Amino acid sequence: MKRKGLLIGLFVLMMLFVTGCGKKYANGEVYVYNWGEYIDEDVIEMFEEEYDIKVIYNEFETNEDMYPLVESGAVKYDVICPSDYMVSKMLEKDLLQEIDKSAVPNLKNIDPEYLKSAETFDPGNKYCVPYCWGTMGILYDKTKVTAPIDSWSAIFDPQYKGEILMMDSVRDAFAAALRYLGYSLNSKDEKELEAAKKLLQEQNPLVQAYVVDQVRDKMIGGEAILGVIYSGEAIYVKRENPNLEYVIPKEGSNVWIDGWVVPKNAPNTENAMKWINFMCRGDIALKNFEAITYSTPNTVAREMIEDEDIKYSLVAFPTTEMLNRCEAFVYLGEATDEVYMKKWNEVKMEK
Repeated sequence: MKRKGLLIGLFVLMMLFVTGCGKKYANGEVYVYNWGEYIDEDVIEMFEEEYDIKVIYNEFETNEDMYPLVESGAVKYDVICPSDYMVSKMLEKDLLQEIDKSAVPNLKNIDPEYLKSAETFDPGNKYCVPYCWGTMGILYDKTKVTAPIDSWSAIFDPQYKGEILMMDSVRDAFAAALRYLGYSLNSKDEKELEAAKKLLQEQNPLVQAYVVDQVRDKMIGGEAILGVIYSGEAIYVKRENPNLEYVIPKEGSNVWIDGWVVPKNAPNTENAMKWINFMCRGDIALKNFEAITYSTPNTVAREMIEDEDIKYSLVAFPTTEMLNRCEAFVYLGEATDEVYMKKWNEVKMEK
């Protein structure tokens, strides 16, 4: 998920507004805000051709980059793809409108298990349609470690100083530290958060770089031994470099769902529903899965996967036992968000 950053994203989108769309589209446009490299680009063109709707497509780097822009209303999007806990926050702030399920008949393709999971942050599945899901874990070069990795302890181990790529995301970074210490990744306990902060501060001198998607290219190129990564990226890098392995640490990790939502101030709600319905089509979900390698909740798409290694991959589709060790993020409230961010800034100040 290579994301562009708030200011760059604003500039790009405003340039699109100014320069216009070129070709006239009979059914208008739809403004989409998604994680970077989180779609097969051909799918965008396919949607435009099928519906005669222009897609104005912009990207963000983290949920925390996306949220302030949406909350401010400075730019009005039609459809956005936040993560689970951010959906909860947007609902609490009354930023979302209900999905018109009559306009999304392909919702039937979404596995009921994932809809059930999504109810933890979207009760009744009223506001969010699952798009992709996955886990967070450790990617490591099996030719350069002293033993197979199975614990978060590896990313805090001084023997790997200068060879560790750490997630540049407040909730993800704290999740790793909290789970290693035996705490919930949704902890609001001040003592637990302070202990996690101190652990991350101790780790800081060991870290080669704080990154998000850059971990992918760096690990493929052999620039580091260990990296915290999302499972979808791990599938891709394992194809490119067979020496790389992915593990969900034994202490547990995060299991997440990203989904499509429609802001209340969306200027093109009808087109937003068409976009969501298109994304839920089996062949389209398969194209996206094959392009971005993030696990799909679409049952039709999964049945259509031809590559047996991917179809039955434990990275893409982990076992129930593996998932039982994981937790989903929940929205912790504005006050706790501020505590996390303050402590994260203290960690990053050390670098």
